[in-house]
Amino acid sequence: MQKPWLKSYPAGVPEEIDANEYSSVANIFDTSIAKFGDLPAYTNFGKTLSYHEVDIYTAQLGAYLKNELGLEKGDRVAVMMPNLLQNPIAIFAILRAGLVVVNTNPLYTTRELKHQLNDSGAKAIIIVENFAHVLEQVIDETPIEKVITTKMGDMLSPLKGFIINAVVKHIKKMVPAYNLKDSIGFNKALKLGAQHRFQTVPTDHDDIAFLQYTGGTTGVSKGAILTNRNMVANMLQASSWINDFIGDEKSTIITALPLYHIFSLTANCLTFMRFGWCNYLITNPRDMNGFVKELKATNFRVLTGVNTLFNGLLNHPDFKTIDFSNFAFALGGGMAVQRGVAERWKEVTGTTLIEAYGLTETSPAACMNPMNLKDFNGKIGLPIPSTEVSIQDDDWNELALGEQGEICIRGPQVMQGYWKRPKETSGVLSNDGWLHTGDIGFMDEEGFVQIVDRKKDMILVSGFNVFPNEVEEVIADHPHVVEVGVIGKPDEHSGEAVMAIVVKCDDSLTEEALRSFCRDGLTSYKVPKSIVFTEELPKTNVGKILRRELRDKYITGT
Repeated sequence: MQKPWLKSYPAGVPEEIDANEYSSVANIFDTSIAKFGDLPAYTNFGKTLSYHEVDIYTAQLGAYLKNELGLEKGDRVAVMMPNLLQNPIAIFAILRAGLVVVNTNPLYTTRELKHQLNDSGAKAIIIVENFAHVLEQVIDETPIEKVITTKMGDMLSPLKGFIINAVVKHIKKMVPAYNLKDSIGFNKALKLGAQHRFQTVPTDHDDIAFLQYTGGTTGVSKGAILTNRNMVANMLQASSWINDFIGDEKSTIITALPLYHIFSLTANCLTFMRFGWCNYLITNPRDMNGFVKELKATNFRVLTGVNTLFNGLLNHPDFKTIDFSNFAFALGGGMAVQRGVAERWKEVTGTTLIEAYGLTETSPAACMNPMNLKDFNGKIGLPIPSTEVSIQDDDWNELALGEQGEICIRGPQVMQGYWKRPKETSGVLSNDGWLHTGDIGFMDEEGFVQIVDRKKDMILVSGFNVFPNEVEEVIADHPHVVEVGVIGKPDEHSGEAVMAIVVKCDDSLTEEALRSFCRDGLTSYKVPKSIVFTEELPKTNVGKILRRELRDKYITGT
């Protein structure tokens, strides 16, 4: 694939990758196990599992799913937990058993969880017990047949696991009472699976590996179909980009973003597994004191995150006392990295914060800045190997270099479509393979891409998609609300925050009462941070709310 507009390309990075090098994600996993067996693979709460141990546990759980539960190739299994050792074990067990991973946000409300389980058709779920009460409320209205519950300390030593589980349940009161009949504990599932002989079920490029849910302009979340080819290609693309920079050294990558997020899943859990590195799992990065304390005690070389995470670390007084002499780079994605944050990052750590760009629909990486970048450039980078970027107008015609239009991506990492949603798929995927991202930008003469705006109404809160229709739907259910328009508002901490402009029919309705109502139906980052009451909303002649006019009035002041 020629890139004639490129005057320069990172040294050592090929323009093409061979996606046929591996048949599946499970194939890469098996290869890594054979190469790195005794090396540390995952660390969490002070416990480290070697690649060999991960091999054993995933085989046991895979055997349980296949032999005890009778799940068949292609069946979907939901995983609903934060970053714990159980998480990568669950992911690779599902893939090795020939099944499909449905990553599920543990902060989902009952409404959100019910939709995803029904939409995906998941037959089983592996869930940390802290959120089992949410599942209990909807399980009878979903296709879920089998439930595996786990406690936060299940994979730790018996004494430490007992202490953590006791503290979480009885002191911190983080496990609401639940009753899920016929559910089984994670460790018991491992023991039952150990009674069976297990071999990885063969899968190929066309088999689905992940149903990765993301928002859409229609409000409800949709499952991006990511096949083994998509995921293998993106792992190889990312690997080729950073290979010469990190060398052959085996080290530690800090995994603070949740593994149910596509950025952390591919960049950390999968790509660095291929390099034989150790993923240091941070269960609660919002506990900044605890997070910084773990960083100070860890000889890490790489950290991935979103702008909010970097900003939070920089604002912690002890962050600057960390020894960064072994630190190689930080990779930012999921949301725009702010220049001020990037400049402060280099002052404190001595390294450039490398910005990358991608979407759930691209598995996710599409563009990345060179690893040897001297200073933050405000751009999202160059197209990675085997990836084309086209800037197109509203009629899907290609524009010239320097012209602004919609950023479109074509490559082996682009999803197959949205699960059971052909109409939505055809709205973003052209017949010749271009994914229309909804982001507006341009490309310069050296191939660097820069985002200037978003075509879609999506709100990006700390790297997570929030779509106005979904929030509006919940708010509109309040008996004292006549109508509502939702937009994104710039926020120094999260990049953007949700803002609701509401017409009410009862003067007694307050901001806090409406916000409390929203918390019952929306994940916390989707709850409006600011609420404005007004007499009427701007609309088209057919009654559609004009969010652009709302943004002009309440954000830009025009």
